[in-house]
Order: sequence, then structure tokens, then C-alpha cells
Amino acid sequence: MTAADGSAAPADQLRAVGLAMGHVAALIGTGHQVVLTHGNGPQVGNILLKNQLTAHVVPPVPLDWCGAQTQGTIGMMIMNALDPIPVAVVVTRTLVDPADPAFADPVKPIGQYFPEDEARRFEQLGQSWRKFDRGWRRVVASPRPIEILDAGTAVTLMEAGYTIVAAGGGGVPVARGADGRLGGVEAVIDKDHAAAVLARAVRAGVLVIATDVPNAILGYGTAEPRPIGAVTVAELREHQAAGHFASGSMGPKVEAALRFVEDGGQRAVITSLDHISDALSGNIGTTVTES
Repeated sequence: MTAADGSAAPADQLRAVGLAMGHVAALIGTGHQVVLTHGNGPQVGNILLKNQLTAHVVPPVPLDWCGAQTQGTIGMMIMNALDPIPVAVVVTRTLVDPADPAFADPVKPIGQYFPEDEARRFEQLGQSWRKFDRGWRRVVASPRPIEILDAGTAVTLMEAGYTIVAAGGGGVPVARGADGRLGGVEAVIDKDHAAAVLARAVRAGVLVIATDVPNAILGYGTAEPRPIGAVTVAELREHQAAGHFASGSMGPKVEAALRFVEDGGQRAVITSLDHISDALSGNIGTTVTES
């Protein structure tokens, strides 16, 4: 939901959402019942930058608040773009395990690059920062999603005839404390993994992961790249074990597709946004099935 150059200015986001929802509206028009989820990396990055630039005036808000804010903003843009189709946006919490090993070793970079002195200042506020080639970036945990807590609300609205937007940005990360109460945590949940959990929770038959390429690729970046078409879970697990899918790009999408089908989903498809209708017809994309 940015311009081609990565710009996340409001006008760029509106154009990107409008283009994406044109494809979604076509799906809805052919009779498909659609539940949408989305990323929020650039949008959260903007909020974090505002946090950092104004920290001496306004206390920074926690990361779970940032996620909830972006769910509302992006959901509103989607609602406007799909009008007059009835759309319901669900502010969605995703349950994680406070004992997840990811909390002990936060490695997910978020936000922009800063000089060391700025990073050190925010470390004093309890944040974790690491040095990268281009400077210092904040890093947070990326725990596995356990449950989409508000999936039941989404199902109720689906049954009432709404197209649903839920679990944006992987969902607002929450965990239960020793007293059983829910509270937000400083984490980022992978949007693809959360999409797979959401899809099973709403009893979806097909999970479509829209990206910027028409297929997952074997030998990506080599002289002989090979697009993957129809593939079984066992075959794709073999390709995954051979190291064909980078952890920062196609890796999470492949893992989400595999988990969805292994958990009982009919099939998962990875393809480009402009091919999602063809992908549902089985004519394009990487289609993952049990056998």
C-alpha cells in the first residue's frame, strides 16, 4: 500500500489501495465471499518516526497501539475504495505466547534508520536497537500467532453479508498475564502467518496470498529461475528445506500457505495481485494442495 518507490504519503496509499480493491471488487462481483487482511509496515514506520521526532514533547505510544491505529486507517481506505459493497473492519487482536523464544531475541527490524546517538536515547526508554549497514534500527520480537481472538466477530459479520477486513498487520499482538488478563506486547506478528491462522478460523476454503510476482520461484536470482505451479505440501516442504525461499520475502508466504493446507484448508495460492481472479480459477500462480 505504497507507491512503486516505497513512498507512503497519503495520496500514494490511497492510489495503491484503490488499485488493489479494484481486483478485490471483481472477485466479490463473481460471487466469492472475501475476507481481507493486509500488511502495515510502512504505516507503522511513519507512526514510529513521529514517536521518535516528538518524544521530547509527547510520550511515544506502544507498538500495539500503532498496529491498532493502522488497522483503522487502512480499513477506512478499503471501505471507501469498495463502496458501495458493504464492508466491516474489525480491530483484531492476535494472541501470542509471552514465553515465545522470539521475545528473548528480538530480530525483526522496524522503522527507519537512525544514528547511534539517537538509538542509544531510545534504548534508555526500554527499546532494543541494532546496527545495520545503513545505520541503527529498532528491533522487536516476531512471535508466532496462536489465535485470532476476534475471528468470531468476523464470522458473525460475514454471515450478515459483509466483506470483512481483519487482522491487519498480523493483528494487534496481545498476551495473557499471570492474572489471565490480556495486554498488548511490543511485537510484530508476521502478516502471512496471521493470514493463515485467520483463514482457518473463519473456515475459508482458499487462502490467496497476493504479492508482486505471479509465482513462487525455484532458483530465484540464478540464471535458471523456475516458477512453481501446482505443488503438493510434501513437494513444497522439500523445496523449502533446500533453501529456495528467503526468510525476508517469499519464505513467510510459503510457510503460511503450507500451514493453511496442513491445518485442513482446501488449497493456498501465491500470486500477484492482478492475477488473483485467474489464480482462483486455477490458471496461474503457485497452488498448494495436500496431494
